[in-house]
Amino acid sequence: MFHTTFYVRRLHSLCGLLILGFFILEHIGTNSMALAGPAFFNGVMGMVEEIPKPIFYSIEIGMYAVPFLFHGLYGIYIALQANNNPLRFGYLRNWNFTLQRWTAWFLVVFLIWHIGYLRIYLKGVLGNPISFELLQNMFSNPIVAILYVLGMWAAIFHFCNGITTFCMTWGITKGPRAQNVISLISMGLCAALCLATVAFMSSYYIY
Repeated sequence: MFHTTFYVRRLHSLCGLLILGFFILEHIGTNSMALAGPAFFNGVMGMVEEIPKPIFYSIEIGMYAVPFLFHGLYGIYIALQANNNPLRFGYLRNWNFTLQRWTAWFLVVFLIWHIGYLRIYLKGVLGNPISFELLQNMFSNPIVAILYVLGMWAAIFHFCNGITTFCMTWGITKGPRAQNVISLISMGLCAALCLATVAFMSSYYIY
């Protein structure tokens, strides 16, 4: 018998691990170029702009938009079924389970705002290329800067904790000890990426 839910859930977890992981690492890597100064950052963004539009849009739609929509919509379905009870069962894994759902809800709103404002409105409608100066002007508003840091932190935690749940779901870590080890590694990666986010965000206030 073909169990649809079984395979859809695994596709959902695989999609989240690969697509969200690539998205976060690419974003942190690109934004970290700001640490080298405005000229270097703008040079990197200029290279991105030179990618032929058909190829660029195919990548955005095929590698980002479609997988994100699937992961997000099915994730909402899963979140609506979740029974979050961290106060009743205050175990770390239970808190991580709850935070995985809370960050998912936050990311839905954050990504709509982020993509809608920066990618569609500023770049698409107004025709402003993404540059150091554009982002510096955006982050001059402390509320926007804080929301972006929180959005990045939420995405990072969602991805890193997802590594743990992915390994458990796919049977890679079967015993409690293996699960604890991968959880510690994932949270260590989470802390490192969160610090990297603070580092490149601070560059917009240094230069």
